[in-house]
Amino acid sequence: MPVRRKAASQWGVALCQSGKMAAAPLLELESLEKTLGLRGRSKLEHGQSGSTVPVLQTNNGPSLVGLTTIASHLVKVAKKEALLGSTAEKSAIVHQWLEYRITQIDRCNSQEDARMVLKELNCYLEDKVYLAGNSLTLADIMVYNGLHHIVAELTHEEREKYMNVSRWFNHIQHYPGVRQHSAAVIFMKNRLYPTVH
Repeated sequence: MPVRRKAASQWGVALCQSGKMAAAPLLELESLEKTLGLRGRSKLEHGQSGSTVPVLQTNNGPSLVGLTTIASHLVKVAKKEALLGSTAEKSAIVHQWLEYRITQIDRCNSQEDARMVLKELNCYLEDKVYLAGNSLTLADIMVYNGLHHIVAELTHEEREKYMNVSRWFNHIQHYPGVRQHSAAVIFMKNRLYPTVH
């Protein structure tokens, strides 16, 4: 998996301040609960005042904090551990992509940041159907959700430029139960515009 060497402090805080992603983590986790068949069993809320970081109040212990931490916990509660990777290596790859979601995708503050993420993913997905292994994992679900607003805003020509990402994204959005709260992104099958070289 490619890793950009950009310091976190250089990303800025525009994403959190824009409000665009403010409610998204809770909505995304509620959607994941439905996908996993848990339908609203957990107590999800935002962290400290003004924070967009989700918190899960558990019945048997301390609160869990953070999008991917809670998502991984929900998968285990649903007894669908295969979504976390069927081997130690695949599990590590799933966790790499969960980290990538938080450290790279969620911190895209500009079109240039988004293009860099799409370029990296496009290269990685060249010979892959899924991010980690040969079946759907939590990595696919979480990266799909993180990319949804980016891919939805691309023109058809831009989607074609990132054809491996588009192929993967379209496959994941049509996987049963994955696209709960997001509108479908339409991918054209025929070119209606000339190719520019």
